[in-house]
Amino acid sequence: MTAEERHRRITELLRGREQATVEEIAELCGTSTATIRRDLDLLEQRGVLKRVHGAAISLIVGGAEPGYQQRALENQRAKIRIAFAVAGLLNPQEFVFLDSGSTATQIAVALKEQPLTVMPDSLHAARELAGGRAEVILPGGTVVEQELALRGPLAEANIRSLRFDTAIITPCTFDLKTGIMGHDLADAAIKRAAIASAQRVIVACHQEKWNRPSPVVVSPAEAIDLIITDHRLSAEESELAKLAHLEVTSL
Repeated sequence: MTAEERHRRITELLRGREQATVEEIAELCGTSTATIRRDLDLLEQRGVLKRVHGAAISLIVGGAEPGYQQRALENQRAKIRIAFAVAGLLNPQEFVFLDSGSTATQIAVALKEQPLTVMPDSLHAARELAGGRAEVILPGGTVVEQELALRGPLAEANIRSLRFDTAIITPCTFDLKTGIMGHDLADAAIKRAAIASAQRVIVACHQEKWNRPSPVVVSPAEAIDLIITDHRLSAEESELAKLAHLEVTSL
């Protein structure tokens, strides 16, 4: 098992319980306790967990939103599939807004060699796009720690002043009754500005984000043109999507 796979298993384990011992994690990963201790030290440095003697403690089991570094380790295969599906929908020379978050970073990887103009709302995504064929424009604003997302009045005003062919939105959570939801007002303001400034809105949303509550409503489902997801719609969800004139591509 690679280090990346071990880190993913550890983070998934600590999503559902308060703590796990080094011995438990070593058995789960099929490796030595010495290797797991090194893994836990690295994950603590990244802000994914807290180390205590002989164990690791979850930072999110109480319901808090996991940090960027933890989310980046989770659902990677689904994010990559979604990212390349989104990339396949874009035409050469499009002007594209790209939201922040770990899914958006994977989309940036998929867009790097396409002849596009992209405004990423994240320095993580900007770094992935740098050096490729895509022209990169940043919106300015205040940089959020760890997320490296761009927030605030300057970023929002610059986004609203432009007209995008496509806005790619990666919601914190989503359901077809409420629509796009977020965890904070500053993030919601950026998403709303991009949606208002785009001719087409694509939502990229893996199944772990579906049908979960979040405190801030960003936009109703009717404002979206297309959703790319690995979530399988129920009969009720399919009907709601039809009523919203929303196309859903389930991978």
